[in-house]
Amino acid sequence: MWKSAAGHNVSTKVAAQGGGDDDWETDPDFENDVSEQEQRWGAKTVPGSGHKEPISVSELRAKVAAEHEQVKHQETTPKASYGYGGKFGVETDHVDKQLHPSYEEERLRVAEQLPCRELQAGMLLSLMGEPQQYSLPCIFIYGHRASGKSHVVNVLLKELKLPHVTISCAECISAGLLFEHVLLTFLGADAAAALPRSPSLSDFVRIYRQHRSCRVAAAAQHTTRYLVLEKAELLRDMDANLLSLLVRLQELVEDNVTVILLSEIVWETFRPNTGCLEPLPLHFPDYTKGELHEILSRDRHPSYSADFYSSYIHILLGVFYAVCRDLRELRHLAALNFTKFCQPVTEGKACVYVVWSPVKESDAHKLWRNIEPYLKKAMQTVYLREISSLEWDKMQQVETEAGPLRALSAHAHVELPFYSKFLLIAAYLASYNPARTDKRFFVKHHGKIKKTNFLKKNEKMSNHLLGPKPFPLDRLLAVFYSVVDSRIAPSARIFSQISSLVTLQLLTQVSHAEQLDAPKYKCAVSFHFIAAISRTVNFDIVKYLYDFL
Repeated sequence: MWKSAAGHNVSTKVAAQGGGDDDWETDPDFENDVSEQEQRWGAKTVPGSGHKEPISVSELRAKVAAEHEQVKHQETTPKASYGYGGKFGVETDHVDKQLHPSYEEERLRVAEQLPCRELQAGMLLSLMGEPQQYSLPCIFIYGHRASGKSHVVNVLLKELKLPHVTISCAECISAGLLFEHVLLTFLGADAAAALPRSPSLSDFVRIYRQHRSCRVAAAAQHTTRYLVLEKAELLRDMDANLLSLLVRLQELVEDNVTVILLSEIVWETFRPNTGCLEPLPLHFPDYTKGELHEILSRDRHPSYSADFYSSYIHILLGVFYAVCRDLRELRHLAALNFTKFCQPVTEGKACVYVVWSPVKESDAHKLWRNIEPYLKKAMQTVYLREISSLEWDKMQQVETEAGPLRALSAHAHVELPFYSKFLLIAAYLASYNPARTDKRFFVKHHGKIKKTNFLKKNEKMSNHLLGPKPFPLDRLLAVFYSVVDSRIAPSARIFSQISSLVTLQLLTQVSHAEQLDAPKYKCAVSFHFIAAISRTVNFDIVKYLYDFL
């Protein structure tokens, strides 16, 4: 077409608009109302586009709280479709009693026997339901030692008179013993005798199902039976499939059986790699200081008032609560030291520290001055139980009023294996001597050591004032083989004695429990204690301490 138009005068007329201006002419009076920030973040005219401004967290929190209050109000408001009842009328006649017979009465009665555990007891009562109802297949109760797990479960089962069996996994070293105990308690001696010598999981399920229908009466056949396993963390060391069987025991044996696992560790450490049915977890928290005071105050002596024994418990917790929150250990310490606390009251005069001044039950300051040194001595033996209450009473009968204060600790004559004493000595030397001094103390031909490498005694800080330092296992064994007289080869017996010292809290493992290649330890005994241990093996520890150079 352009070729045909070549040489011809082709012209078009554009309609005049606005005085002859075309559409592409820019208006000189145009104002750009879009800021530079809006140009970067998106179009101004498109809703929802662009960058959002920061929100106020406080306003968001207030908005969520207000919406939550509205939802909560709607849930608590009675609905006409449900029928007015419960706390509003007659609904308790046909609804509330389905949870548990005389539920509120049971909670009030059990609360007297379970102080500071009313919430956990009420939760367990609601989970158990009626005896004829099917309960949960497995309940996992976890919490620290002496937090009331076993006590609460056993009291509830005994008070409700429910069929149950309580087994400690520390006593059942194999799955066969566990199966035999369960069958003997639930189904009788015939079922337990039918187990083979090395029963498998399928043998237990088969025998249980065979004897269930013929052994249990029809009235009690649907009653919930409870299998309580204490120290359930030991189940991980048994058969790999035993835990999966226990959490599904109700399904496998086709019986109304609930397994209650009591453990000191969380469920995440139990979960096998193949997976299993997840139990319902229930946490028992540690007792607070106020709860411990309330529980221990119930053990008061009948010869003294409640306020007097409560003041003693207050003093005891003020000393030991920072280092010990174990209810059983605190109860043992309270019984062990109470005779010394009330001695000024019984004698009518102070013992050693309050000379010949009459003391009453209200004189808390004088009583504290009398018991303070004994409690400080008892701090060294927490958890060790080196002396019983009977032995302590015999020691107090021999002790004279003017004699020196007898120590509660038996450290002066503690009995340890022969090599454990040398291990403890080596640990003390490794904790309080710098690592660079090992060559000087334990190598015969160590060469000439310049005096400039070692500071003078009055110019250096004492390591005993700084406290024990951590040391690796290799250094401990190197010092041990240097100080022991006889030649001894590394064996499992030596390593087991190190573990025993850690269990006795004479050594402290400062490295992570999963660090197996080079664990680190720290010595946790005093100089007087290690000096007494050294004298029993004729070892002069002072010659090997850097602070005494």
